[in-house]
Amino acid sequence: MKQNVGKIDRVVRVIAGLALLSLFFVLEGSARYLGLIGLVPLATASLGWCPLYCPLKISTVCEGEKKGACCGGGACDAPKE
Repeated sequence: MKQNVGKIDRVVRVIAGLALLSLFFVLEGSARYLGLIGLVPLATASLGWCPLYCPLKISTVCEGEKKGACCGGGACDAPKE
């Protein structure tokens, strides 16, 4: 599997996943199981691969991340030399 989830996307997915997963402990009754949906963004963040991105041909991994460089602050938009 080729990674298609970038660093910033991963951080957002972890935060969203934890927020959704917390609903499992906050809500009562059968509605609490909606919180288990939070496992999906946590899994895709840990794998670095999102199956929905493949048919849509989306990748949030920038060139700097592929080379191991830090890619923050618009480094991906910088002109290539």
